[in-house]
Amino acid sequence: MPSASVLACPASLKGVLSAREAAAALARGLGDCDQLPLADGGEGTADVVPGVVEAASVIPFDPDSLDPFTSSRPFGELLASLRVDRLIVGLGGTANMDAGAGLLEVLDALPAPTTVLCDVATTLYDAPRLYGPQKGATPEQVVELEARFRADGRLEPYAHLPGSGAAGGLGAALALLGAELVPGAATVLDLLGFEPTAYKLVVTGEGRVDATTAEGKVPFEVARRCRAAGVRCAVFGGIVTHRLPGVEMVALSGDPARAAADLEELGARLLDAAG
Repeated sequence: MPSASVLACPASLKGVLSAREAAAALARGLGDCDQLPLADGGEGTADVVPGVVEAASVIPFDPDSLDPFTSSRPFGELLASLRVDRLIVGLGGTANMDAGAGLLEVLDALPAPTTVLCDVATTLYDAPRLYGPQKGATPEQVVELEARFRADGRLEPYAHLPGSGAAGGLGAALALLGAELVPGAATVLDLLGFEPTAYKLVVTGEGRVDATTAEGKVPFEVARRCRAAGVRCAVFGGIVTHRLPGVEMVALSGDPARAAADLEELGARLLDAAG
């Protein structure tokens, strides 16, 4: 049962604050509130849902070292080394854009029945256009990546599955091996028992809110459920380039060094407004 009328449930601010750190910073400003750190299958998922194996743990996205041709082979090697009865994989926040080619070089079967938490619903052939530039691809390289994605005929039957384009196309490669693709944010919210109707205000967000956020990331899914429940929702972003419908949007300073202070100040402002 909730212990307060406000819920702080952010995702991580990649490379700056974990979801737990972000929730704690909000709580310092909000005062008496519940905290529910969230993730969507990408970075930090294993921290909020124990037992998840994250692709980003071995092929992390590093904005200071972009290479759109990074291989997913290290993740294939990690999965091949596991001895488990059941596997939950978190996809998102990875550097690769290879449609799982590297993974498939070293993995021809999954070690156990596998559920894949996809951080976006993007399909395979849309992934290069949507995410290639974020991972350092030039317009010419995006065209090359699109051709590479379509060249592997093994993936074509899975190319239209929601989430097949997640983590640079790893979703399609894992589906080829028999994994079930599920929406990461929605599944994590269900696993953690997220219920907005118990609150008067829900505060969520992530480091960057852009057009890809609406592809199924945490702030979008939280906001969607709050709208359906008629609950006030505030969404923050360290940087905001895209507005989500029906919710309050707040852009932070964008200065990573100020992220925790920004969130504490945001919490205090929201508390004052609610008072």
